[in-house]
Amino acid sequence: MLVEVPYGKSKTEVNIDDTRIAGLVTGNDVPIIDENETIRKAIENPINSKSYEDFLNASNDLLFIVNDATRPTPTARVLEILFKVGKPINPKFIVATGNHRAPTEEEHQQIFGNFYERYQSQIYIHDSHADKEMVYIGKSRNGTELYLNRLVMEANSIIIISSVEPHYFAGYTGGRKSLFPGVASYRSIEQNHRHAMDNRANSLALEGNPVHEDMLDALKSFNNTNVFALMTVLDKHHQLYAATVGHINDSFFAAVERAKEVFVAKIEEKVDIVVTAARFPMDIDLYQSQKALEHGKLALKVGGILILVASCRAGTGDDTFIRLLSSCSTPAEVFQRIREGYILGYHKAAKLAEINLWAEMYGVTDIPDETLNSINIKPFHSLQDALDEALKKKGKNAKVLFLLDGSLTVPKLN
Repeated sequence: MLVEVPYGKSKTEVNIDDTRIAGLVTGNDVPIIDENETIRKAIENPINSKSYEDFLNASNDLLFIVNDATRPTPTARVLEILFKVGKPINPKFIVATGNHRAPTEEEHQQIFGNFYERYQSQIYIHDSHADKEMVYIGKSRNGTELYLNRLVMEANSIIIISSVEPHYFAGYTGGRKSLFPGVASYRSIEQNHRHAMDNRANSLALEGNPVHEDMLDALKSFNNTNVFALMTVLDKHHQLYAATVGHINDSFFAAVERAKEVFVAKIEEKVDIVVTAARFPMDIDLYQSQKALEHGKLALKVGGILILVASCRAGTGDDTFIRLLSSCSTPAEVFQRIREGYILGYHKAAKLAEINLWAEMYGVTDIPDETLNSINIKPFHSLQDALDEALKKKGKNAKVLFLLDGSLTVPKLN
């Protein structure tokens, strides 16, 4: 059987005996209607919020907060519909990069579409290292110091456009995440992401998750700000499935329920080999693509082989986790170094080291072989070669599960 697996903006193919396939897992099939109608209906039925028109009438100094290019959020399409309903006067935009790099020119076009040329001079890029541009708003219940971008804190009115899908330690993306860590300082993000190593910080987990709790606590500073949120939920083909609008928390939690319908995939059993693909645009680098490993491991037997398929077109991304992993000879040494002093990015190293305790990892990427070898991911230049070796190693009874959108799809035992 010939199986197609996403790779960059294209695909790679692999031949496998169909008796070896335990499943081709993607997001669930959901009914799709006209996306314009989906967004319009959501705008007409805001959750625990004034109408969009009333929001605009009460607004001045309006700031849009939008996702960067690592998310598939259909920002340009949402803006087009919002501006048809009621066009704000002289809006500003901030790209909530968190600790990611600034978008490239091509990525600006990806985010804003035709609006980029029109509003280019009014688009700001959040820089988590610009300490002078940060405002201290207090501590979270978990002791995280909360510093947010001054431009956001001083805005009279804010519109948040985001997308909601599973996140491997925040539970879900979207909603509160646009503000924290989306426009937070490096030191705040570092303190927050340390909680990623807490065993309550998992994909789909919100209640009791300290990473999520920090985000909720940051929102308290916006109780007197005019905030209007629009959350999107995409299907496995990145088509718009659902939209929720209104209060930032209530619209987020409503979107979470719709996201579960798409991204939680039931499986019957764990398998010997999992091929997990990071789809464009979430395959931008290894730092982002690692999320596909986190979801892939949920379907893997102890002692199994996890094969990452991701172009990683921008390399490794922030290489803090690479430096830590490559300087340690065992997972135990990685954990000891983290206990001695956490640095942002170390949570990535911890997650990879944890997998290395009980499974093997192969990588089909554009990253140099020596880099992958240094972090205990065995490099391959084709998926066919990687799968052939894995099948040979695991034996004639080995089963393979293909997780075709591993960054977002969460396999769950039925």
